[in-house]
Amino acid sequence: MIQPPVPSRCLGVDPGSLACGWAVVERAGSRLALVEAGVIRNPRGADFDQRCLLIHQRLGEAIAAHAPGFMAVESPFVEKNAATALKLGQIRGGILLTAALHGLPVGDYNPMQVKKAVSGYGWADKDQVGKMVMTLLNLTEALPADAADAAAVAIGHLLATRRG
Repeated sequence: MIQPPVPSRCLGVDPGSLACGWAVVERAGSRLALVEAGVIRNPRGADFDQRCLLIHQRLGEAIAAHAPGFMAVESPFVEKNAATALKLGQIRGGILLTAALHGLPVGDYNPMQVKKAVSGYGWADKDQVGKMVMTLLNLTEALPADAADAAAVAIGHLLATRRG
């Protein structure tokens, strides 16, 4: 008797201090499905430490609710603005710490790797990636851009590794 494939779940994260996208995607065999996705929005005037804390708390809630076996995080292109690059690095550090505190292994994927995994083309634009995310996850409505980017990171991981 053939056993159905064991589903694996990945929490994809698109880091940002004002808008941090996240998505839990499940793979069972060749089938991909969106479990849940969202965008963690921080108020513009919030202190930076409070932004980091909110992202940590919301990602922790997503991990507790959906039990992913892995986290995949998009690594940014090098920022031209040093202050922006430093803040994004700090946000990523907090995200990686959240994964470690929950015992999740982490994969780090650059934007070209994500785009190539999802669309077959490393220079695909945001719109193409969003449409492919909808197609691959069989969605009828588009996700918010940051959540779609996070879903693309999770899809890229699940397709690249064929494990949880």
